[in-house]
Amino acid sequence: MAGYLDARPRVGYFYTGKTGTQLLTENLNKLYVKDYQSIPVVVNENVSVYDAIVSMFLEDVGTLFVVDANSYLVGVLSRKDLLRASIGKQELSTLPVNIIMTRMPNITTCEKDDLLIGVAKDLIHKQIDSVPVIKKTDNGDLEVTGRITKTNITKAFVSLADEY
Repeated sequence: MAGYLDARPRVGYFYTGKTGTQLLTENLNKLYVKDYQSIPVVVNENVSVYDAIVSMFLEDVGTLFVVDANSYLVGVLSRKDLLRASIGKQELSTLPVNIIMTRMPNITTCEKDDLLIGVAKDLIHKQIDSVPVIKKTDNGDLEVTGRITKTNITKAFVSLADEY
């Protein structure tokens, strides 16, 4: 069951020659985004920065996904974006989030059938906290269907350890 031995009819059991690292890699390549994604937290692009800050704290998330009137992804708001906006002398209750958000195409996304290890590499490489799980529509717009965070990836790795 651990993967070190394999069986063949009329041969019996034999050593596969795989190391623990190779077996772990095989198991990591079986983890998909759709199995570990969580519910996205979205705000409309016309919401004020103040309301976005309140939403972030109430939902206890580090990233908000910004959508337009048709519920298509247009931007991302991180803690850093909101902190940068609040340090200035602007009035947060009148400043819309679409002014301070990170816009497309500078947003890293993933789809539900992507490998979780690939998303983890993106999070590390780009030094971001979460990635929206998107579904492309027929006209090329992006619909947010979930999110993958560092916590989701940690849960996946812990579930791997619990299997053995």
